[in-house]
Amino acid sequence: MLAEGVRSSFLKAVQTIQAAGAELLTGGQAGGGVGVCCQNTLLKVSAAKFLQHPEVFQTEAFGNGSLFVVAESTDQMAELAEHLEGNLTGSIYSDTQGADDAACDRLEKVLRTKVGRLLNDKMPTGVAVVSSMNHGGPFPATGHPGFTAVGVPGSVTRFGMLQCYDAVRQHRLPAVLQDRNPGGIWRRINGQWTTADV
Repeated sequence: MLAEGVRSSFLKAVQTIQAAGAELLTGGQAGGGVGVCCQNTLLKVSAAKFLQHPEVFQTEAFGNGSLFVVAESTDQMAELAEHLEGNLTGSIYSDTQGADDAACDRLEKVLRTKVGRLLNDKMPTGVAVVSSMNHGGPFPATGHPGFTAVGVPGSVTRFGMLQCYDAVRQHRLPAVLQDRNPGGIWRRINGQWTTADV
């Protein structure tokens, strides 16, 4: 943890989420050892319970903790996604043979408006310092004050949303981001502007 205040806020958030009905599977306590530590914490809640109070279960718990929300069906998972607040990332784990493409497409459509970085079969760990990376997302993930309200084109950017696709399979990418570039649009690939296929 960065400081005692961060640890205190994390532990309070864990208690709030628990009090709302999440099951504490492990952790939830200050850790021993040197520095300001907490035990790795894992909580679990059913989708039905989450949907009763989504704002409580999305209480910010900045630290080494996770909340698993267990959905009973694809429909319930899509409903859950609709209730998510803005987040930095969203990961979809799926069948590599494409058996669940319809469900993934449905979920991706919702998540794309909720997260800054969409990942496929990958944990959102590393953030590379490259032009294609986005470490932001819809509010409350970030509230970027750096855009102007006057002048074109600067003022137009405040209505846009940066999006990053990380390890997303070719057939799930928007056409303009796939390796083939039949329209010959300008794209930045590995730091270079090009109209070529990748």
